[in-house]
Amino acid sequence: MTTPIEIKDIARPPRALCDALAAIGTATLSSELAQHLGIRDAQIRGPRPLKKGRTVAGPALTLQCMPKREDLYGAAEYENPELQLHRHVMYPTQAGDVIVVDARGDLGSGIFGEMMLTFFAGRGGVGVVIDGCIRDSAKAAELDLGVWVRDVTPNYHAQTNIIPFAVNVPIACANVLVIPGDIIVADDDGVVVVPIALAEKLVEIAGQHAEWEEFARIRLSEGGDLRKYYPLTPEAEDEYCAWRAAQPR
Repeated sequence: MTTPIEIKDIARPPRALCDALAAIGTATLSSELAQHLGIRDAQIRGPRPLKKGRTVAGPALTLQCMPKREDLYGAAEYENPELQLHRHVMYPTQAGDVIVVDARGDLGSGIFGEMMLTFFAGRGGVGVVIDGCIRDSAKAAELDLGVWVRDVTPNYHAQTNIIPFAVNVPIACANVLVIPGDIIVADDDGVVVVPIALAEKLVEIAGQHAEWEEFARIRLSEGGDLRKYYPLTPEAEDEYCAWRAAQPR
């Protein structure tokens, strides 16, 4: 790795589109992608929230890791830190971005630590999703940043079995395809990949679903009939429409 590193930036969707997806949540997004938009399984399985209670949605900056081979990744990486590719995935960061890392499920490599995550959060990044580990996890949990990982480790990123290999290329994070710029939505239920071309339609469809679910939730909390309100039946349609019309817009 002696040639200059050139990293492509990503195309970013409107912030309002990401916010709308975040408000809907991964459970509804996943089911609506499967039932109406042909994406059978959009979940990145494995990464779990380092700290519960956060929801993020933003375009993906991607980092691909590969098995370590010392002739490609040796001492020079530490003589010149700018040769470390995992730094470069953070340099294009804009407010609202999410970093997604294909770390090959490796549990012995801390892809990022406190200092780099602090930098990313300071640049406005909102989330990190890693099919692997971070280190400095206690400090990372204190940051204003959503972190979804398989586990934590004291090891640094290239200490054991893997190395950063490419930035802002298509990756397979937990065997799920992520294209740079795809919208990543993550919450306590997990992580979902929303293809950018489907995002607006998904907001329309899933937003309708979320709205009638809110109505159904209210009626069920009042002792309403599960058979009538979930899923919403034609018998409840007029009642739902009246409730919807009464809601502030």
